[in-house]
Amino acid sequence: MSAPVVRFLTGITTTGTPHLGNYVGAIRPAVQASRRSGTENFYFLADYHALIKCDEPARIQRSTLEIAACWLAAGLDPEQVFFYRQSDIPEITELTWLLTCVTGKGVLNRAHAYKAQVDKNAAAGVDPDADVTMGLFMYPVLMGADILMFKAHKVPVGRDQIQHLEMARDMAQSFNHLYGEHLVLPEAQVDDAVALLPGLDGRKMSKSYDNVIGLFAPREHVRKQIFSIVTDSRAPGEPKDTEGSALFQIYQAFASPEETQKLRQLYAAGISWADAKQMLFERIDAEIAPMRAKYEHLVAHPEELERILQAGAAKARARATPLMRELREAVGLRNLASIAGAAKKDKAKASLPSFKQYRESDGLFYFKFVDAQGRLLLQSRGFASPKEAGQSIAAMKSALALPQDAQTPEGVPPEQVIAALKDLTRSENQSI
Repeated sequence: MSAPVVRFLTGITTTGTPHLGNYVGAIRPAVQASRRSGTENFYFLADYHALIKCDEPARIQRSTLEIAACWLAAGLDPEQVFFYRQSDIPEITELTWLLTCVTGKGVLNRAHAYKAQVDKNAAAGVDPDADVTMGLFMYPVLMGADILMFKAHKVPVGRDQIQHLEMARDMAQSFNHLYGEHLVLPEAQVDDAVALLPGLDGRKMSKSYDNVIGLFAPREHVRKQIFSIVTDSRAPGEPKDTEGSALFQIYQAFASPEETQKLRQLYAAGISWADAKQMLFERIDAEIAPMRAKYEHLVAHPEELERILQAGAAKARARATPLMRELREAVGLRNLASIAGAAKKDKAKASLPSFKQYRESDGLFYFKFVDAQGRLLLQSRGFASPKEAGQSIAAMKSALALPQDAQTPEGVPPEQVIAALKDLTRSENQSI
């Protein structure tokens, strides 16, 4: 029996030209991951999200062009992955509305971006919701739809983005609780080896700080940016610290362990900052220069990119359209001619107890076993991660000979299932 396919999903907002931080933190690891066996990989241009941040149509169009060209120049193979533009998948916005209808306002009140704007307004003494559009407030729901639409199992994110995955899980759980197990609960994949790349001034490399190094900028322009990296005043011959050195951290993101160790030794021996910057430039150029020609070709021939994106959209919609049809059926947006059969199906589904997984205010993850009316039958102890809770549910279903997508064994009374669960947890010395 072959192992199940694991689906990964990654997106990038189309509001600017990619820089080295985007490449190291998202593009390069995603391209490498796309070549792993046993995976399906979804990469999209988040142009709907861009509308929240940018009201310049030409900028969004240009950014979409440049980012798409970057992905392909970096080695992404559109024949082997799902590579598409978010706005070409209308099912995503339809799913956004379905999720909106099951997502509490309190959940969105806690979103980092919204809270940051409210705090900023409070500090300025203005209306708490000044400059807060519904796009800003609701964008976690759109992000949830991006993820849940393609039943992603893993979403590579930085630690500052984990909250969005938790929200997507909450939305999926709410929907599944009401309408049956249709949506897959995703997990955040945080790769601590992929550090946030520092910029020219030592802060996180970001367009908002204007401290970036262009990814496919002209070669001499990149060299000029690298030579403007802020360093301390230690002269040639004086030992230099690698700790806190933006120059060293950027070099480490491109170099092999052996190359990194060599530079570490040169720091200790007192290498001049000019020589260290030249080493950094040459190391980055060795990796980026071979990609630059393809990038420049694609940017000069946007019609080629458009054909690739349209083909990717067709491929993605082959997945999205059937799921959306299933979800419309689940919530009751149905052909009226099927009303009698649908009522019987809904009644049969409603008669089954089910497992539900959720996160409490203490930050721990729980699962509970509820009857058809939502009454609590059993509740687990707290788990540190959703994965641990999910594994316990899977173990119980396996021990009860339950299919992983089932709620309870057909025809087995809930009280019999409860007794079996208690026996199981006692035998494994667990408390639930």
